[in-house]
Amino acid sequence: MKILYFLLITGLILLPAVYPAAAGETDHDRARRAVESGEIKPLRDILAEAEKTHGGQLIEAELEHEHGRMVYELKLLTVEGRVVKLYYDARSGMPLQRDGHDRRK
Repeated sequence: MKILYFLLITGLILLPAVYPAAAGETDHDRARRAVESGEIKPLRDILAEAEKTHGGQLIEAELEHEHGRMVYELKLLTVEGRVVKLYYDARSGMPLQRDGHDRRK
């Protein structure tokens, strides 16, 4: 599972408007720099909170710029077979909203 988290964080997407792209700089580089500078919390901290609160297995994680702030969007598959979208403020780690889908239908 830790390998999955590592691979997911390498695929995170940051909007260029937030961090101007330097030549050869990747989304992963910008996300890592934001974590290292303390602008946002590491994905592993957000995932730990999501798993503690909601349980389930991570399907997808994205880092997005929404409504003037950085937001982690997580998709979890719950033990009941539901896909749940969770949104967390990337700076504070506070949950923002939840959107669930029943995938068994």
